[in-house]
Amino acid sequence: QVQLQESGGGVVESGGSLRLSCVASEDTKMIYRMGWYRQTPGKQRELVARISTGGIVALADSAKGRFTISRDNAKNSVYLQMNDLKPEDTAVYYCQTDFGYGERGLSWGQGTQVTVST
Repeated sequence: QVQLQESGGGVVESGGSLRLSCVASEDTKMIYRMGWYRQTPGKQRELVARISTGGIVALADSAKGRFTISRDNAKNSVYLQMNDLKPEDTAVYYCQTDFGYGERGLSWGQGTQVTVST
């Protein structure tokens, strides 16, 4: 399994910005997709954004126009730039890597808390 370390979470006021970072323990050039998910208590983990090796991006509707995902294979990292944050963005954000061959190819980070205050 790939070891993932997230950072960049914190408390921000509504309308503010945060940049999440995730560093992988392996060469990310070999990882098909890297992404960010989030989860709030009592709800299922949901996709926020993901990016493939070819640079194809998928964004949740709630993230479009506000969040940007990028990856830097030279640094084995994936980033999530979050702008115009809203209280409903409050969640634990998880980094995920996917080698593209099902559950066995997935790895998750420990999560980083993002709290958006009104």
